Amino acid sequence: MPGENLSRDEAQERAALLSVDGYEVSLDLRSAVGDAEAGARTFRSVTTIRFRCAEPGAASFADLIAPSVTAVSLNGRDLDPGEVFDGTRIRLEDLAAENELVVDAQCAYSRTGEGMHRFVDPEDGETYLYTQYEPADARRVFANFEQPDLKAPFRFEVRAPEGWVVWSNGVGELTDGVWKFAETKPISTYITAVVAGPYHYVTDSYSRTFDDGTTLEIPLGAMCRRGLAPHFDADDVFLVTKQGLDFFHDHFDYPYPFGKYDQAFVPEYNLGAMENPGLVTFREEYIFRGKVTRASYEGRANVILHEMAHMWFGDLVTMEWWDDLWLKESFADFMGAFALVGATRFEDGWITFANRRKAWAYRADQLPSTHPITADIRDLQDAKLNFDGITYAKGASVLKQLVAYVGQDAFLEGARRYFKRNAYGNTRLGDLLSALEETSGRDLATWSRAWLQTAGVNSLTPQVILGADGRVAELSVLQEAAESHPELRPHRVAVGLYRRETRPDGETGSLVRYARAETDVDGPRTVVGELVGAEAPELVLVNDDDLTYCKIRFDENSLATLRELLGDITDPLARALCWSALWNLTRDGLMPARDFVGLVLRFAGRESDIGVLQMLHAWADSALTHYAAPDWRATGGRLLAQGALKELRLAEPGSQHQLTWARFFAAVASERADLRLLQDLLDGTAKIDGLDVDQEMRWALLEPLAAHGIADESALAAELARDDTASGKRHQVRCLAARPSAAVKAQAWAQVVESDALSNALVEATIAGFTQPSQRELLAPYAGKYFAAIERIWAERSIQIGMDVVKGVFPSLQGSQETLDATDAWLTAHEGAAPALRRLVLEARDDLARALRGQRYDAATAG
Repeated sequence: MPGENLSRDEAQERAALLSVDGYEVSLDLRSAVGDAEAGARTFRSVTTIRFRCAEPGAASFADLIAPSVTAVSLNGRDLDPGEVFDGTRIRLEDLAAENELVVDAQCAYSRTGEGMHRFVDPEDGETYLYTQYEPADARRVFANFEQPDLKAPFRFEVRAPEGWVVWSNGVGELTDGVWKFAETKPISTYITAVVAGPYHYVTDSYSRTFDDGTTLEIPLGAMCRRGLAPHFDADDVFLVTKQGLDFFHDHFDYPYPFGKYDQAFVPEYNLGAMENPGLVTFREEYIFRGKVTRASYEGRANVILHEMAHMWFGDLVTMEWWDDLWLKESFADFMGAFALVGATRFEDGWITFANRRKAWAYRADQLPSTHPITADIRDLQDAKLNFDGITYAKGASVLKQLVAYVGQDAFLEGARRYFKRNAYGNTRLGDLLSALEETSGRDLATWSRAWLQTAGVNSLTPQVILGADGRVAELSVLQEAAESHPELRPHRVAVGLYRRETRPDGETGSLVRYARAETDVDGPRTVVGELVGAEAPELVLVNDDDLTYCKIRFDENSLATLRELLGDITDPLARALCWSALWNLTRDGLMPARDFVGLVLRFAGRESDIGVLQMLHAWADSALTHYAAPDWRATGGRLLAQGALKELRLAEPGSQHQLTWARFFAAVASERADLRLLQDLLDGTAKIDGLDVDQEMRWALLEPLAAHGIADESALAAELARDDTASGKRHQVRCLAARPSAAVKAQAWAQVVESDALSNALVEATIAGFTQPSQRELLAPYAGKYFAAIERIWAERSIQIGMDVVKGVFPSLQGSQETLDATDAWLTAHEGAAPALRRLVLEARDDLARALRGQRYDAATAG
């Protein structure tokens, strides 16, 4: 049998042959506690599948990844597991028109966040279980037909340790020691779910009365580990949940179809969240153990709403194959921001979208692995890697533009028809476009070809010609594309003209917009006639209000204005768009990294939006680490630390700006005096008025102290004793790996690369500590070891861990031509390596090459 990596061709062949009527899955999870027998800890999984075959007598296969299979029967006929099961598939021959398959297997608990993940809380010794399947890990828990277009109803029953509670997609009850769950609606395998353990569980309810007088009642639940219960602000989770349910019912005209709505915050989670209907899972880091900024609460609310949107886009109506993954992820990403702004207290959510989500998209769309939003997904490995900035953020950006193009009412009415027409079914691109064409009256074929079926990002640059009277004689927008992706696209944009306002005392004040024109940009040059005759602008902002997806460029006058007056722009979205554009210039080697750092030092202290400020800190750190000339890094680091400490002391005591500057200061501190201040803050011998050095802040202070050799193993052990929790353990592991010692680096490398003993969360923490920008010389020996190891890692580890290691320990800090040459040599010598592995290396190579170009530009302009 071909093995674990299901191809699209195989899935299409199986979908044409089989139709699934239902699953009954029985899991015995009592083995999750107590001493394990020799070998991998396993649980019993018994699955009954009823399905039809369009061609009686044909052969097919079921999916299962398990250490062993005890028994298989097909239509009452016992099959020899040794003959029909190869470790990943069960061969099924001589199928009847109607079939019943029963598989009794021993499945393995997971430590990688894939399948049935098992976690033991170091704080109290309690065991917690949860499942995570997307795109194809349900087969690690029960036998199935693992592809999204073979939907079926599911009925689960679970035996669990005494005292535990178990949740699944449907409502459950404990009967004679067995948790039995109501049958689901027809859903795909990858969104089934089980959560089990002594979770802290809080309940609420949602009620909605419709125009016809009927009432929808939705039981709400939220859960987390008991150790996190004191920090769990379930009231805010329920508030956003209810606001979202109101919003989507207002706009979708299709009642929530999955009964209850539980939300589980679970440990060691690889993703942000997963849209399992009736049982959404989230990473538990969305429960905040210490003080965080408004941006953290906004981020959590966005994720809650993103997953809720999936109940319609993805769960009710599901893509046929992973080619159309965007049909759920792009929509959920857009709808998350749309609902955030329209239904919650986070009314500035589009600023975060423009500043943070689009940055992810712009980077992804300039990698050699960029792809159309509707991608060519050959197999499951391709699918796993396409949960990326194109599928999520670019797709959402394009949908935002589509709403501007067809109108919000037509867009939402198209969505409503799409749900009703395809409920509990599977769709392709054309199914959605046909509904939108009906409601908008527009032919979307051309739009789709330009925006969904081609890759790459366009640049839009203003060109201003002034007349003899000093007013605008002509303003045009120039559109460019990269040579690799030369498509020019139609853009609906707003062009804003800005200048300093004159105050009553005659002095100049803030930089404000005084003229705006909305127009369609198409082709290499578009004249904006509406702005002819306007007074001369100091700043021209194309894509004002962020209507389209593009890289914003500036004319020389506008760029000069930003260098002097960026902080004077009063509109926070316009300011965020300018910052994003300047960061793109830096990444593209068109602005020296030290200039970008200088702009952050001059103007970030005036930034009102806390999410934008946090992005500026991240970008400044990246500019220094990757794009600045090596001989300026030390100077730049000192300047950033000085600037951060200055703003920290100036910030309002107890404010979120103070907290943000404190974390940034800790991240960039390297001088002896700065590190001493971190130590004194940790010890309590120094104080900054209003700054709460809570447990999370203590760890933030400890990591740089560990990385610079001040906090040793005993200090980190003492801190773990103070915070002996799962979160504390992750922090300690990261700090231990950050210490500046060759022996420490060797141990961390061995734990991640040579062993699979660490859980996914501790692999992530170890890699984060291992890769310290201040330790380039210590890390130099691992460049060659990396290329020698990655093919073996990809073959031996799960795809999630493989991705984490291949991306995480790539020698990006060895920013030299030699590293680039070594990467090229590996790619040349391994043309037959797994395409997904080659993609990861190609992406890392592109980031490195871009960094080297930026370093050369920064050095060349320094004189």
